[in-house]
Amino acid sequence: MTASAPTPQDLLKIAVEVAREAAATAHRMRAEGVSVAATKSTVTDVVTAADRAVERQVLAALRTLRPGDAVLGEEYGAGETGPAAEDGVRWIVDPIDGTVNYLYGLPYCAVSLAAEVAGEVVAGVVRNVATGEEWTATAGGGAWRDGQRLRCSAETDLGQALVATGFGYDAGRRAHQARVVAELIPQVRDIRRMGAAALDLCLAAEGRVDAYYEKGLAAWDLAAGGLVAREAGLLVTGLSGRPPGPDLVLAAPPALHEPLHTRLAALDASGGP
Repeated sequence: MTASAPTPQDLLKIAVEVAREAAATAHRMRAEGVSVAATKSTVTDVVTAADRAVERQVLAALRTLRPGDAVLGEEYGAGETGPAAEDGVRWIVDPIDGTVNYLYGLPYCAVSLAAEVAGEVVAGVVRNVATGEEWTATAGGGAWRDGQRLRCSAETDLGQALVATGFGYDAGRRAHQARVVAELIPQVRDIRRMGAAALDLCLAAEGRVDAYYEKGLAAWDLAAGGLVAREAGLLVTGLSGRPPGPDLVLAAPPALHEPLHTRLAALDASGGP
């Protein structure tokens, strides 16, 4: 970062302001009633009118506050901003992570917003739409919730680990993921599937689950929550030396990462459709 570039703290301040307003809009629209606007990968992979409205609100706010920056969003892709300059800022937004939970009124959905500089995520916020819980992180500055610095689980025994995961919407992928879970669950304390990747990563960051893995995450699922997890001490990787990404994301404390990685690799967790 050059001397004139915004600091991670500057970017986080903007992210928090924008995410709070976006979460308030999502909360209000949920109270008014949810309408399905479209579907994506399958008929069960829905987009609500609120997803689109919230992302448009975020885009508009960022154009006002940071007019030269690029934005990558789940609903509108690169939107109207174009690509980031090589050393520029790119914002990565998931307007409502956990859309099916949002549709059903389950209190496990969030606005996720991260700032990336020169390809590295340096600031991020995840805000639960239903509860107002908010997790933040900056690169090198730690992960936080409600003024409390977060540390990941100190669990060292995989057999005692509570592991979160998620499933895709494609039937073939879900079948493969179900086989992985069926083989893994006897080897851990239990499995949790809550339906919002960004929040799963944040819960792992504060030890409310011990570890998390999932296949099929996009950049907007991972960016802010992944930074929160890393800054809380989790190792956030893919399998077999690959970086975290669509093939697989594994977030685990150092003591659990190797044994969980070994089992997921043996189960071909990054395979299938």
